[in-house]
Amino acid sequence: MKTVFMLFIPFLLMASTLHLSTSSNPSRINPILATDSASSEIANHIFNGLVKYDKDAKNIVGDLAERFYFEDNTTLVFELKKGITWHDGAPFSAKDVLFTYELINAPQVVSPYTSTFRMVKAVELINDYKLKVTYKAPYFKALELWMSGILPEHLLKDEKNIMSAKFNTKPIGTGPYRLTKLEFSKNIELSAYDGYFEGRPKIDTIVYHVIPDANTRFLMLKTGKIEVGSLEAMQIERQVQPEFFNKYKVIEDIAHAYTYLGFNLRREKFQDPRVREALSLAIDRKELVDILFMGHGEVCTGPFLPGGPSFNPNVKTPTPNLVKAKALLKEAGYDENNPFHFEIATSNSSSIRPYAAQILQYQLQRVGVDVTLRVMEWQAFLNMVVFPRAFDTVLLGWSLSLSPDPYLLWHSDSDKPGGFNFIGYNNPKVDSLIEKMEVTIQRDKLADVQQEIFAEVVADNPYLFLFIPNSIQVVDKNIKNVEPTLNGIWHNYIEWEIQE
Repeated sequence: MKTVFMLFIPFLLMASTLHLSTSSNPSRINPILATDSASSEIANHIFNGLVKYDKDAKNIVGDLAERFYFEDNTTLVFELKKGITWHDGAPFSAKDVLFTYELINAPQVVSPYTSTFRMVKAVELINDYKLKVTYKAPYFKALELWMSGILPEHLLKDEKNIMSAKFNTKPIGTGPYRLTKLEFSKNIELSAYDGYFEGRPKIDTIVYHVIPDANTRFLMLKTGKIEVGSLEAMQIERQVQPEFFNKYKVIEDIAHAYTYLGFNLRREKFQDPRVREALSLAIDRKELVDILFMGHGEVCTGPFLPGGPSFNPNVKTPTPNLVKAKALLKEAGYDENNPFHFEIATSNSSSIRPYAAQILQYQLQRVGVDVTLRVMEWQAFLNMVVFPRAFDTVLLGWSLSLSPDPYLLWHSDSDKPGGFNFIGYNNPKVDSLIEKMEVTIQRDKLADVQQEIFAEVVADNPYLFLFIPNSIQVVDKNIKNVEPTLNGIWHNYIEWEIQE
């Protein structure tokens, strides 16, 4: 009799890894302190808010909250989901929500997001899984502000200085991913959290490669070392081969972001409205868009999303008028013998903005304006130029919110350390309109006020609104379950799978 030996080999599941890129190191991976895109993006994987938008961005649905309702126009109740745990296994409760609210309002915390809670009068715990929020008045963003990430009380209650806490680089959240590796200027690794309350993500690991240079990021994408990324117009039109589209699916739509040239209004030379109008009339925005985007972008006419209810269609793109621009500069005291001079500062985190700065420099030369350029690495740009307000002008961009709150950018109260009104804009009429908007909860009346704010801000020229690029994202075709919506592609990313 022959003996038959059977070899049993256990079936091993291969771990899946999603490779992404970021242009800079995160500064603080803490949702109440994150002011740069790298920190915010990574924090979004780690933390949850009480509510979020649904996939189509039409409705607000629960995230950490099981249900929520208004008792009256100024009282909002949240009932929280039970059984949620922090990444260290500690239970999540209403105490964490109250702690986060109190921390963001603490005097030692410098955060632009503090002002988003300015209309909250009190947060009251009903029990471990229920709390009541009372507002000072009806507030149009009463729900949206609770999309902000919640922090763990048990880890931070004894922290003396949250601004420099180790937690900011070793965060613990309730989100679908945990931070497992942070190598500055190299790689950031996130691992799926087995205990995530919506179900463990299907992709095991997300690795962000820190690549400051835009051309290197593009090369990584072309060679397949990054599986989800963004392309610029020149790249998709001229710099990829046909086989690129065999590997990647292209998803293109108008970006929820705009680029602007912002004046430092604390500096005397920009306080003359004739100078700001002259610079606006000297710029040919359509030429800028045509050169940079080749049909993959559009001119920006103001601060709110085109097509949305807050957008003002009556505000048109300024028509270039070099004769009038020169005349206004002459009225303000500038001519060939005394040319107007200023510096444009920007970052190399986007390959587009340095080129845009060069085009602006050329266009402004046509009316005798002397422009110098300063292009810097992103973190140096923020820390040495933007935050200390050490600039003439900045070439920068903002995301366009689905529910915009102009208080953060345009109200004079936001002109403070850590605030986003770093250009120093102050218009009492705009302040009054913003304050009126805050307590307007009827959607049609709200849109009317927002459109008036739109027109007033544009007329002042505190920014020169320049362009809105198309968002051109490419996703490796091996990634399944990607569903593009108005809310982008990331709304259901815990359902993504990588299939070889």
